[in-house]
Amino acid sequence: MKKVLLIGGAGFIGLNICQHLCEKGGYKITILDNFFRGKKDEVLSALVDKYQIEVLTGDCTDAETYRQLELDYDQVYMLASVVGVEYTQKIPEELIRINTALIFNTLEWLRGANVGKVVFTSTSECYAGTVEQFNYTVPTPEEVPLCIDDIRHPRFTYAVTKMLGESGFIQYSRAYHFECTIVRYHNVYGPRMGFKHVIPQVVQRFLAKEEPFKLFGHDQTRSFNYIDDAVNGTVAAMETKNTDGEIFHIGDDVAEITIGELVQYMGSLMGFEGSYENVEAHSGSVSRRCPDVSKARRMLSYAPKTDWKVGVKKTVAWYVDYLKAGKNVFE
Repeated sequence: MKKVLLIGGAGFIGLNICQHLCEKGGYKITILDNFFRGKKDEVLSALVDKYQIEVLTGDCTDAETYRQLELDYDQVYMLASVVGVEYTQKIPEELIRINTALIFNTLEWLRGANVGKVVFTSTSECYAGTVEQFNYTVPTPEEVPLCIDDIRHPRFTYAVTKMLGESGFIQYSRAYHFECTIVRYHNVYGPRMGFKHVIPQVVQRFLAKEEPFKLFGHDQTRSFNYIDDAVNGTVAAMETKNTDGEIFHIGDDVAEITIGELVQYMGSLMGFEGSYENVEAHSGSVSRRCPDVSKARRMLSYAPKTDWKVGVKKTVAWYVDYLKAGKNVFE
């Protein structure tokens, strides 16, 4: 049995990784989370009961939280962070404080622990400025220089902390002798992703009968990555040998679509028959994003399988049911 620690394991991606590992078998799993997004939900409760998962509650910005942990794990997934454009706009100073503190505290705990391998989860936001300012190649490979458009803009506070994390985990791994692999996510989506992202926010706006329906950044493009594919890529990054120090883009390079195309497809799913109005994108939003995942295909045998329309349809249906049922797990 491999001992696995999921820091931030009750979040969107973390809980899906947990479920995947449980179903795969052969893992003794510990979750550490502060449950910032709300109460422990039904999916987590069912997994805990069925697979005897250890659940630890604590604030990772407090170093004392790490005293709950054992000092030996085969695998550690570092997933914890505050994420979401809305948070960067409303509480950029808190996002900097929280993400920096939990990164530093995790690194300091690793210094005295006996851990086999760590996967640190990062983001495509790290190189958003490179693509925007220097017209870098799209689909974009891992070798792209990291760049911030305007350090004063709150939108980039999240990216700054993820750059810190990438550097920090790689340098600590070299100094304190554990393996480390970085994965950069590209627009991961799916059921239970919270409400700080484009798809659930658009669902809410359709349910609110917005008319005309505003298409913010209608001509900007994104390549969305369904949660099942993101999980498979992340676990492959952990399980594949000879990936120490490597960085992998985990996303979908097949279907780069416009925001307008995404929203109007969602409108068709929800029976919207009104009109659309093209509106300028929010400040700091990049015009185009699509990853080159050929390195992950080659080294991890990663192969995203979920067509974007299939994934979006599943996600929209989940959120419609969730909202109409009046649940408040994410409140």
